[in-house]
Amino acid sequence: MKEVSRMFQEKIIFFGTGTFSCAILKMLKEEKYNVIAAVSQPDRPVGRKHIITATPVHALCIEMGIPCLQPEKLRKESHLVTDLKPDLIITCSYGQIVPDDILACPEKGCLNIHPSLLPKYRGASPMHFPIINGDTETGVSLMEMTHAMDAGRVYAQVKLPIGPDDTEADMEPRLREASVQLLKDNLPLYLAGKLVGKAQDESQVTVCHTIPREFEQVHFRQEKINALYNHIRGLIDWPLPYGLLEGKRMKFYKVRREVKNCQEAPGTIMGFDRDSMLVAADGGVIHVLEMQMEGHKRMNAQAFRNGMEKEVTGKRFD
Repeated sequence: MKEVSRMFQEKIIFFGTGTFSCAILKMLKEEKYNVIAAVSQPDRPVGRKHIITATPVHALCIEMGIPCLQPEKLRKESHLVTDLKPDLIITCSYGQIVPDDILACPEKGCLNIHPSLLPKYRGASPMHFPIINGDTETGVSLMEMTHAMDAGRVYAQVKLPIGPDDTEADMEPRLREASVQLLKDNLPLYLAGKLVGKAQDESQVTVCHTIPREFEQVHFRQEKINALYNHIRGLIDWPLPYGLLEGKRMKFYKVRREVKNCQEAPGTIMGFDRDSMLVAADGGVIHVLEMQMEGHKRMNAQAFRNGMEKEVTGKRFD
């Protein structure tokens, strides 16, 4: 017990911003780690009234009584962190590059929780692209932070299956839970010097960048059924995929696929069945169960059918 008590005295600064990060911070406090501060992206205006709203991590810090630093540009204000002389830094979905002087500061180094099976999917969208690319598994890595993006030694990993119909929204809570457990199980071993990191195989590296706005549009006329379906479910429920129908966006919230021979031109709205709008694709049909047409509220297919069936049937997505 004396060794456990000693480990819990290390001064930790946590870097994170969104709700995914909050689960890690909660665990650190619940396990009685000595979190002396957190670093989050600055609060931003939200909604039509542009009300300045705390980031999820900032809001949690207020609740837990943890000081929260929010530099606009961390590299210009890195002294805010180094002056606190942390023993360890832990990051999870922070949103800015951590400068070298901060990386070099803690005696125990810097750890990052990354939701992919490194060296696959280094970068900004590791929860989206395994689904978009049709992978059947993903996972979480506990890794060393270095100057190069997501390139440090890997201390521990856990794998998670991706089901054929799982969306990013389905996988996010599973990855979050796995991240919490991975760090909970391995942080005491790391602090005790019992974890040996393994260098990543550079020949297996793949990179996923921030999802550009133009990638949010799915192209029924260009993508085959499986690629199209993976593209759609990889963006649900953020940043949300959409199709363009006569210049207007239709966002997709819930879909399923039917692989079969389809004679209609890809992108054609063929009509409706009991619970979905049927859209022809190359090699099958996309069933849209929930959608939001530009200028309208989100609704299920039956509600959309009641007001729009005659207007959209026979029209074709780009």
